[in-house]
Amino acid sequence: MKILAIESSCDETAAAVVEDGRHVLSNIVASQVEEHKLYGGVVPEIASRRHAEAIVGVVDEALNAAECTLNEIDAIAVTYAPGLIGALLVGVNFAKGLALATGKPLIPVHHLRSHIASNYISHQELKPPFLCLVVSGGHSHIAQVRDYTDMKVIGRTRDDAAGEAFDKAARAMGIPYPGGVELDKIAETGDDKAYPMPRPRVDGSPYDFSFSGLKTAVINLIHNKQQKGEDFSVPDVCASYRRAVVNFLCDNFLKAAEDLGYRTLVIAGGVSANSLLRRELTERCRGKYDLYMPEKYLCGDNGAMVGAQAYYEYLAGHIAKSDLNAVATLPISENCF
Repeated sequence: MKILAIESSCDETAAAVVEDGRHVLSNIVASQVEEHKLYGGVVPEIASRRHAEAIVGVVDEALNAAECTLNEIDAIAVTYAPGLIGALLVGVNFAKGLALATGKPLIPVHHLRSHIASNYISHQELKPPFLCLVVSGGHSHIAQVRDYTDMKVIGRTRDDAAGEAFDKAARAMGIPYPGGVELDKIAETGDDKAYPMPRPRVDGSPYDFSFSGLKTAVINLIHNKQQKGEDFSVPDVCASYRRAVVNFLCDNFLKAAEDLGYRTLVIAGGVSANSLLRRELTERCRGKYDLYMPEKYLCGDNGAMVGAQAYYEYLAGHIAKSDLNAVATLPISENCF
């Protein structure tokens, strides 16, 4: 089954053709990062306009790269939730029009489910059930993936997501957008023991996260040094902060795995590309857990991951009607179509 998948939840206009949920025939991404870099972050209105400008060309390129026509496509899939509402609407309305014009089924896909599904592309043997750490700019979840379309969140952030915490700390240090990516690179050259950081926890919720205290601690550290006219090492601050965030993620994730008896662990989302997170989990899981991580090119938003999850949504009978709408916020365990 060949699925044409469309992704436009934030600032990447993406399309892909995926066969049987595991084989990527094409994967095209048009990034807006250079334009949003001028503003220090994603500007939703600009993102929506750029999606509208790029989507026809991106879909055409995905079909051409897959060497197939619309007649050879079996279904149209699209990210409909969650994300920037204006950005989502561009993809949803385009996909609806394409499905109506071609008579193909329209498959609605949850953005976080598709991040998890990126692992099905990288690891052909991976199947549920497993425990997944989903970490991105907007989300930080520990989810039980009981089946391909049956998921339950057992831990979540109470405030900032991990990616957001990285971006805000980077901005305080004058690191350009996208801050989390650049902070990770700079941290590779620093001493992660140079600046002590607090060890956050959420009382009564051992699997939940809270990054606001860590973010405040690093911002206060920087401001105090600046106000006193004291020098500080940006690489060392980056490394110390990154270590604190990664330790928090790993500790809660592995505690949940131990408590609930999971032996297959998966990470997904943009922050799953973080160098230290990948190294730390690899080391701590060795000999005890089977750890799966998406290839780095699949960690960010892309159409291939949407096509992968769409196959299993289709098998579950999740077909949308022509009244499908975009939804800005939606739990990973729910459907809204």
